[in-house]
Amino acid sequence: MAIAPDFLDEIRARVGLGDVIARHVSLKRTGRELGGLCPFHNEKTPSFTVSEEKGFFHCFGCGAHGDVIGFVMRQEGLSFPEAVERLASEAGLEVPRATPAEREAEKRRANLHDVMERACRFFEAELRGPRGAAALAYLAERRIDEATIARFRLGYAPDSRTALRNAVMDAEHPEALLVEAGLLIRPDGGTPYDRFRGRVIFPIADRRGRVIAFGGRTLGDGTPKYLNSPETPLFNKSRVLYGMATAREAAHRNRRVIVAEGYTDVIALNRAGYAEAVAPLGTALTESHLHALWRMAPEPILCFDGDAAGRRAAWRAAERALPLLEPGRSLQFVSLPAGQDPDGLVAEGGSGAVDACLEGRRGLVELVWEMHAEGRSFDTPERIAGLEQALDRAADGIDDRRVQYQYRQHFRRRVARQYGFAHAPRARRDGEGIRIPVSASPETLPRNALRFIVATLLRHPPLAEEYCERLAELEIEDGRLAGLMGRILSLVHDAPGLDEDGLRSHLSETDAELAGSLLRADVYAQWRFAGPDATIESARRGISHALNGLGLAGVKADLAAARTALENEPSEANLRRLRELKETLELQGSEDAVSAEDPGTAPALGRYGQQS
Repeated sequence: MAIAPDFLDEIRARVGLGDVIARHVSLKRTGRELGGLCPFHNEKTPSFTVSEEKGFFHCFGCGAHGDVIGFVMRQEGLSFPEAVERLASEAGLEVPRATPAEREAEKRRANLHDVMERACRFFEAELRGPRGAAALAYLAERRIDEATIARFRLGYAPDSRTALRNAVMDAEHPEALLVEAGLLIRPDGGTPYDRFRGRVIFPIADRRGRVIAFGGRTLGDGTPKYLNSPETPLFNKSRVLYGMATAREAAHRNRRVIVAEGYTDVIALNRAGYAEAVAPLGTALTESHLHALWRMAPEPILCFDGDAAGRRAAWRAAERALPLLEPGRSLQFVSLPAGQDPDGLVAEGGSGAVDACLEGRRGLVELVWEMHAEGRSFDTPERIAGLEQALDRAADGIDDRRVQYQYRQHFRRRVARQYGFAHAPRARRDGEGIRIPVSASPETLPRNALRFIVATLLRHPPLAEEYCERLAELEIEDGRLAGLMGRILSLVHDAPGLDEDGLRSHLSETDAELAGSLLRADVYAQWRFAGPDATIESARRGISHALNGLGLAGVKADLAAARTALENEPSEANLRRLRELKETLELQGSEDAVSAEDPGTAPALGRYGQQS
């Protein structure tokens, strides 16, 4: 549906951005903007801002950005046309239909929705009529109570070729419309007849709760066991999820959506208190399904059957999702007991059994690891190299470079931790055949600077997490030093908040011996940032200088400029800058480090009494 830009501007002008967002976020005014906790990711420090003057919101934490229409789409899981419809109604506006053809298409869709609703009511009535006794007994066997039957609008299609046709077809709903809606089958040269016969009916609704298709389960031995409506102007099984309408509100409220495999799984989870459950319709998860799920929650939980087919479904979903990942948007996976499905799990253990499974869910990155490492032995360098290659290829499939980088680093740390081999950055060759790192990492640093960095991390473990991306890119030729660096990064990643004593207590005897040699007083005396009395701010500054790999010529030029600045404007800031550059030169082993008594700086330094 094409919507004129002028109409969209009218919506933005009539509907206050701050008012809409304030329904979901507690906002406080700061100057000309509003701020609060971001509703799109978990945070404790507000990074979400709203500029009513400019008409947009922005989160500095997760990067979410947009106008009032974009906010409603994200918050309520609506498509663009749905969000426009919602806001237009709120503003007292009617969305214009641009052309006669669009108005005609809209009218035809309305007729299709109407005939589907009439069919649904017919099936509901039949379930409670004389012909529906066997279907009611089946539902009772599946522990589906009256309230659940009503909530999901379950029904029954009598075993007749004309029952639905005779009940629904009239002058306003002709035979051709019922065929187009998928309710009747038109054989070649024959009379159309009811598609669903002798089956329990599961209505399938769109995000707005309108019936667009049906699923039917046979009560006998007929085939197929489950039958869905065909593709129609209203229904595309690759885009629709069963239970989406009933799950959407709960999913946005709980920031969670659970994906099961079938109708009865969704219904069972719903009865157990998990209203945010949905399922695909007889097909593997598609890109459209994934985008629909991500509109409901940032990390949908896939809860497939605990058998080989369920594992294959999870792996297919993982492979389909990898290219689509973005910061803050992923999947989680639940492993059910062998041979178990959500329906059976609820029947045997209730919500407690589901809770236990959900607590053990694991991330997509863990599933990818399992796909390549589970049940295999990696006891030789060649096998480890093969694992690394497979993991690299999996990471290569991620389009978003930030997420791809994080996956690569996770796999490198895990290979190093579990198999004792550091995963080296992939390399290419430039035009002269010289090996260079692929990433824009610092050049290989001098051994003394690398030892200084590791020593500083031992003193201040939080810096390992802060600089993990750049540290993981370093090429360290010293195997022992590289191993210690890798294990520090892994430990800090797995147990955030470790202090110096906690970190060293987790090191092996070999690592502890190397750590002790790096932290000896006669060694760290030349690296003041790594000393026991150095503040974390000083250590951070030292690591930053080392990682930036500043060339001596550049530092000397900066030093000359700093010297001039101090002479022209004697101040604490200029003096501090000069001393920082001196320390950088000392760190890099320069014999030209300028002393405090250098003729060019002594007069200025003297004005501050040689303060440090």
